[in-house]
Amino acid sequence: MVRHYPFPLIASRRFSRLNSVAMKTYTLMTPGPVPLPPEVLQNLALPMEHHRTPEFVALFGRVLERMKQVYLTKEPVFIHTSTGSGGMESALVNCLSPGDKVVAVVSGKFGERWAEMAETFGARVNRIEVPWGRAVRVEQIEEALKRDPDTVAVLTQACETSTGVLHPVRELAKVVSKHKALFAVDAITALGALPIPMDEWGIDVMVGGSQKAFMLPTGLAFVSFSKKAWAIAETAKCPRFYFDLRKERAANAAGESYYSTAVTQIRALDLVLDIFLKQGLQRVYERIQTLSKATILAARDMGLEIFPEAPSPSLTAIRIPEGIDGQKVRAEMETAHQVVVMGGQDQLKGKIIRIGHMGAISDSDQVRTFEALAKSLNKLKSGTVSEAQLASARARLKTVLAEAPAVVMTEEKP
Repeated sequence: MVRHYPFPLIASRRFSRLNSVAMKTYTLMTPGPVPLPPEVLQNLALPMEHHRTPEFVALFGRVLERMKQVYLTKEPVFIHTSTGSGGMESALVNCLSPGDKVVAVVSGKFGERWAEMAETFGARVNRIEVPWGRAVRVEQIEEALKRDPDTVAVLTQACETSTGVLHPVRELAKVVSKHKALFAVDAITALGALPIPMDEWGIDVMVGGSQKAFMLPTGLAFVSFSKKAWAIAETAKCPRFYFDLRKERAANAAGESYYSTAVTQIRALDLVLDIFLKQGLQRVYERIQTLSKATILAARDMGLEIFPEAPSPSLTAIRIPEGIDGQKVRAEMETAHQVVVMGGQDQLKGKIIRIGHMGAISDSDQVRTFEALAKSLNKLKSGTVSEAQLASARARLKTVLAEAPAVVMTEEKP
């Protein structure tokens, strides 16, 4: 028997959880962290080596150079040993001084987080509040910059992970470029999942993270600055120590990191970059876009609504029908069907579930998820999804997922 996967080296996104009773196998369908390809897991288990050895220094230099191809930039890309939020903090402390004016798009939890970070470091933040699930309008940013022409930075997510919405980054970049402000993008749930060319679009600061499209555990943050951003970073006055990119830039130029490097993560990143660049990033984007399209259409076949007005390819937020608690749906999917998805946060708690499209997703994983969703909804409210609707969703998934090229691999034992 054979099985089709989005890229070479990628197998099922199922994982095991050991408890005192038995080993259970789960299908992970969250928007991050995502399941890891088996070869990445094997790579992570290799013996430790020192980060100052000639062999690792060569690998580290190769990784830094190839990260530019994912960012689509000629500028250096820096790697912090931290969560993505560390990368968001690095972007701020390297570019801002206390008292600077900042415009922040707040359309969900991560927009709130970045705005709060900026305020913590003394910035005067003008929050552009956007209803959750909606994309920011370009006119809102244009008006904010006209009112405050001395704004130092505009902050936005490419994809607001808490709602699944995709913001018009390219159009926003055009507007911001007409002003002195830097354009900073949290692309943690976008980088590697969809085209976001930093140089071509005129993005000044872009942040990424390892636990999303890069198919790695949480623990690495990526940051790159344009020349315009570096001109400000040289004299920015926010306190910075570990995240001081000036020190990291000097160390990277000598082929090393300034602080100890996360050796296992960097070696696995080198492997993932092999997958990306040998297959071509366009193919990666196409597969993720296909998973997104299949999810949206199958959800509608089952009579469900998509929550955001402009869904990101990297994840889909599905509105839970009235009278059903989304938290209970999520719990039922996990305990009864061993399928793990994410729910809503804050004002969306119990109202949506979020399904990820990054990582090692097989076609059968996608079908299993929708079967678990339908059964869980029906258990909580009988008749929510009919057999005919579920059959239509299965057929839709099969048809749409066939559109993306796949690599044939040997089927693993269940």
